[in-house]
Amino acid sequence: MATKIYGLANCDTCRKARKWLDRFGIEHEFIDYREHRQDPETLVGWKDRLGGWDSMVNKSSTTWRQLPEHRKAPGSDAEWKLLLKEYPQLIRRPVVVTGDGEVTQRFSDNGFKQRFGVG
Repeated sequence: MATKIYGLANCDTCRKARKWLDRFGIEHEFIDYREHRQDPETLVGWKDRLGGWDSMVNKSSTTWRQLPEHRKAPGSDAEWKLLLKEYPQLIRRPVVVTGDGEVTQRFSDNGFKQRFGVG
């Protein structure tokens, strides 16, 4: 399985990550998770690998700040899955899944160099 990068097509950070992968010749597939919503079990899998829902969600985003207060405190996995299905842009991006099943978030040059073993 090739590397999959999940994010939003119009996200600057996702574009930078994709360009980085192209520059270093790392085969990847980009999936816009606004257009191709991930199933709830995929979201739970990401959550388990990324340290929980709170680490997975960008709480400094405009979308988060505009949520009604009662939506900002999901009390169960079911509520989190519903929230992220409705607002996939809340997920920190990009989410990178490699063939070995490792899941990481965000982009930085040094972080990707370490992640992909590029010197």
